[in-house]
Amino acid sequence: MRIGFGYDVHRFAENRDLWLGGIKIPHSKGLMGHSDADVLIHAICDALLGAAALGDIGKHFPDTDPRYKGIDSKILLTETARLITNAGYKIMNIDLTIAMQAPKIASYIEQMRITLSNLLQIEAGQVSVKATTTEKLGFEGREEGVSAYAVVLLEG
Repeated sequence: MRIGFGYDVHRFAENRDLWLGGIKIPHSKGLMGHSDADVLIHAICDALLGAAALGDIGKHFPDTDPRYKGIDSKILLTETARLITNAGYKIMNIDLTIAMQAPKIASYIEQMRITLSNLLQIEAGQVSVKATTTEKLGFEGREEGVSAYAVVLLEG
């Protein structure tokens, strides 16, 4: 059994779509990044890669590579899952937390769980997604950005 932890953060920006967990969330701002900036998927990728001792998302999908400019993070997650499988591991479960003040995303969580489980070819019951505010503290509380945390368990 291998445990991995992932963390990512992106700041809000004008004229961008807000993608979280592979779902487009209606909001006046999106997240800034080289890809579509899906902070939750990026945290998952780092947790998976870390658990398998395969480096991090920047090693496999560097932001200096034009192939990844504006890429859909769902593609990055699918490729990360392939790397994990090829390394001889099976995903047992994933526990995720999104920290943001706004918008409220509770109504999108089930859709995120289904989307992520489909991409990873695991059961939705193996994916937990939670959201929290930071009680208006920090950059998330000031609505400057979003952070995401991921913990995964792999079996090899």
